[in-house]
Amino acid sequence: MNLLISACLMGVRCRYDGGKKPLGCLEQLIDKHVLIPVCPEVLGGLPTPRVPAERIGDQVITKDGRNVTENYQRGAEEALRLARMAGCTHALLKERSPSCGCGVIYDGTFSGGLCKGDGVCGALLKENGFEVLGESRVQELLEEDE
Repeated sequence: MNLLISACLMGVRCRYDGGKKPLGCLEQLIDKHVLIPVCPEVLGGLPTPRVPAERIGDQVITKDGRNVTENYQRGAEEALRLARMAGCTHALLKERSPSCGCGVIYDGTFSGGLCKGDGVCGALLKENGFEVLGESRVQELLEEDE
């Protein structure tokens, strides 16, 4: 299966802090699926590194108070377009992210607190019929029959 995946989970240094969060089982995932890496924040025009941002309702605000919602929306739309072009039906995204989060995201206080919700890209993919999983559910993709 063609699988949209957060680029940071593949080891690309595109996170807000210039870091990465590579999956320990990346080689197994590569053996089983065609991985299509994406970083919606970068696709939306944001630099790496960048000021941390969190989702507050329908807005994405940086820690220094700048509204970057438009960048996040543009990046989500580009990620959706890429997923469709690549024939993806599933996405494996970075949990808790204001862009890629799925089910639980940071709560907008920049204190490390969490709340129910999806990141901008995670929500858009779900709205368009994609199965969206956070990285803690990667085992489901490894066990799935092709």
